[in-house]
Order: sequence, then structure tokens, then C-alpha cells
Amino acid sequence: MAGRVRDARQVLSHTSHLAAEETRIVTSGPVVRCVIYWSLTALLLGWILSSTASSEELVLFGAGSLREVMTQIAADYQARHGATVRTEFGPSGLMRERIERGERVDLFASADMGHPLKLREQGRATTVAMFTRNTLCAVATPPMGLTTGNFLDKLLDPGVKLGTSTPKADPAGDYTWAMFRLADRLKPGSFAILDTKAQQIVGGALPNTPASSPDPTVTALRDGVVDVAIGYCTSAQLRLRQLPTLHIVDIPDALRVGPEYGLALLKDAQPAATGLMLYILSVDGQTTLEKFGFRPVGVPSTAAP
Repeated sequence: MAGRVRDARQVLSHTSHLAAEETRIVTSGPVVRCVIYWSLTALLLGWILSSTASSEELVLFGAGSLREVMTQIAADYQARHGATVRTEFGPSGLMRERIERGERVDLFASADMGHPLKLREQGRATTVAMFTRNTLCAVATPPMGLTTGNFLDKLLDPGVKLGTSTPKADPAGDYTWAMFRLADRLKPGSFAILDTKAQQIVGGALPNTPASSPDPTVTALRDGVVDVAIGYCTSAQLRLRQLPTLHIVDIPDALRVGPEYGLALLKDAQPAATGLMLYILSVDGQTTLEKFGFRPVGVPSTAAP
């Protein structure tokens, strides 16, 4: 059985390269979207899951922004295939550091590609694949009058208090600073202003916080610590539920960056972890990601015959 799973991992690794090649080749057209990759993924998933059922607990570390959707995906996977999945969530950079310190983890779902790739470079992960995308949004208090049209001018206003995630610890912070650099191209000097005024209210060195814990961004907006916060659009929708007076504002196209999420299968992962990874990449897993507001990379085009 272990040999069969090792073979599956080798094919998965090869398939990831195939998908990358095909993605580069197919740059337009609504019909073909990584057909080879997802067909092989479906075959591999059925092959592995039809012949393996691990009673051992799988451990999945995930980015904080994935808490709701990965909890659902883990529950779906467990219900279908019987493998127990324990999940922990937090800033991707801090979760990667816990893996580097030796915590036993089977699968790591990061809000960027950089942290999974670093684990692979270190020899801690065997396979890395992009599994979904997200979008950055702003959440603002009503008095700000923030719109997509006045977005940069408002952020540069000395009277506006800006909240962000923490770069390096949390990819949302890295994406936000990349946005600051784009702003500097539009209005020279913007980066220095935004870099100085940004309050890093999310992504600090905190333990795995329970889902019931207050969202620090919502708390900062409610208490007037910040007037506007930059984060993922999926998180913005959750914050709106907690504080319905907030406004969600799209970032202008000229300032849009990332985000791209990556999976890493750890070197000493249990055999069933390969099945969980493939399930996340499957149409079922990708459809669940879409339901939670993410931008899937593996849902067939509606234009396909």
C-alpha cells in the first residue's frame, strides 16, 4: 500500500509540472482549463481513496483566511472517506515556522506560494501546488466615504488611520505592501507615506486562536483605532457580518495584486494526506472554495461542451 501511495505522489508531482506547462500554453479561451491536470487528479483521487482508509489523524495547518472553508472541506473529506482531520489556523508565515520547528504536520495550506515553496526548498515538503486565488478589498467605516474612485487619495490623507496585516508573518501584509509599491508608481512618494502610517493589526505572533475569538480588524474599526483596513475579500464578508455598518470597497484595478494560495505535502506525511491534497484540488474541493468566495483554479468552464 505504501508503495502505491509513493507512486501516486510521484505522479502528482509530475502532474503539477504538466499543469504548469499547460497553464503557460493555454493563455486564453474559455473551454480548456488544465484538462490534463484535473483529469489525472480525479483518477488519482479515486485510485488512492478506493484502496486506502487511514484511522490515523491527519494534521492540516492553514492560513487564517482559510479557517471556514478548510474546516468545511476537512469535514466533507472525513464524511466521505473516514480519515480524521485535525486543523489549526493562523498567519501563514508563523504556521510555516512551527513546521520548521518540528511540529508534525501532514498538509500545509498557505495564503501564498512562497511559504510552501520555502518548505520544499528546505526538503521539508515533497509536492507544492497552487489551489485557489483570492482578492484584496478594503473595509472602511461609513464616515470615511471611501470608494474605488477616491481609494488612493483617501489612503494618503494624513487624517485617515490605516490598518493592515503584518508582512512576512501574514501574506495579506505582503500583498498589501506590494499594493503600496504599485501606488508609488501612480503617485511617487506614496509608498513612504503608506509604509509609515500603516498599523499592523493582524498577523502577530499569536497562538492558534479559536474561531470564536474577536476579529482584531473588526475590533480596531469599531473602536476607532483605524478607519480603513486592507485584507482579503473573503475575510471582508465575514467582518461585515460582525459589524454590519462597515463598507466593503473594491481596490482599483491599477493597484490589484495576488493573492495565490499554495498547498504543501510534507515530507513525512501520512499516506492518506495525499488523498486529502487531491480532494482539495478536485472539482468537489474547488467548488467548496468557490462557495466560500475564493477564486478556484480547478472548476470546469461553463462554456465547455
